[in-house]
Amino acid sequence: MKMLEYISAPEAAKKWGISERRVQKLCEENRIPGVAKFSRLWLIPKDAKKPADARTKAGRTGKHE
Repeated sequence: MKMLEYISAPEAAKKWGISERRVQKLCEENRIPGVAKFSRLWLIPKDAKKPADARTKAGRTGKHE
C-alpha cells in the first residue's frame, strides 16, 4: 500500500506559481482532490495538479487580446 505524501499550501504555491492565499481558496472550494485540513494547515497531495483557473473565461490568457 502506497503512503500518500503531502506538501503545504506555501509549497504548492511556489510549485504552481500562484499565491499561498489562492492555494488556500482552492482547498476551501474543494478544487484540489485529496486535500486534508489538519488544524489550520492544508495538506495537499504531492502529485496534485494545479486546477484550471475558473475565474477567467476558457481560452483567454491575458486582459488585452
